[in-house]
Amino acid sequence: MSTIPEARNVVLVHGGFVDGSGWRGVYELLRADGYRVSVVQNPTLSLDGDVATTKQALDALDGPTVLVGHSYGGAVISEAGNHPNVTALVYVAAFAPDKGESVNTLIADPPPGAPVPPIVPSNDGFLFLDREKFAESFAGDLPADEARFLADSQVPWGPDALGGTVAHPAWRTKPSFYLVAADDRMIPPPAQRVMAERAGATVTETGGSHAVYVSKPGEVAALIKQAAQGATA
Repeated sequence: MSTIPEARNVVLVHGGFVDGSGWRGVYELLRADGYRVSVVQNPTLSLDGDVATTKQALDALDGPTVLVGHSYGGAVISEAGNHPNVTALVYVAAFAPDKGESVNTLIADPPPGAPVPPIVPSNDGFLFLDREKFAESFAGDLPADEARFLADSQVPWGPDALGGTVAHPAWRTKPSFYLVAADDRMIPPPAQRVMAERAGATVTETGGSHAVYVSKPGEVAALIKQAAQGATA
């Protein structure tokens, strides 16, 4: 067992197609335990822009901070996590790119038989998920009305966000934790496990859709608190 500084700050970073409001359940649980929590609202137009926005949130906090990313947010925290305040990284069903990798490179060769996310490009090149297939692919364990709200409130995902490459993956120098969503139909669970192992992450696995950060806030918050308390396996 090794130790890292105990953190009382948490920064939550959302992924593509959604905004930060999905973190509400996790936010409430962490706040109730005395953590200072910031929720980043990334425009998801470019990786560099989202890293800069996340670093703004980190600059506003003093002291050790756990940086958490869901889905594409994992790419953001892999770069933004080099911020000196960050003591640990938490990946929630997230991409964990290595140097020179992007979300595009990580999804280029899906495992045989893996579900294909119903991504629909708009006329101006931004990406959305097919609204009628959103629930099945992204939020299969949420109530139908909640999944519909996520589908109908999508944020355009920019090609420069998908194509942006990580230059200095923070997980190479800082402790990382990974929550695998075993029922994920956006990022195949085997791919999640491979990225987690490569990052040397402390891994927890739970049944859950890609929206596990919404559907199982207690399990997500528990892993974040583990990271914040400074213990790594």
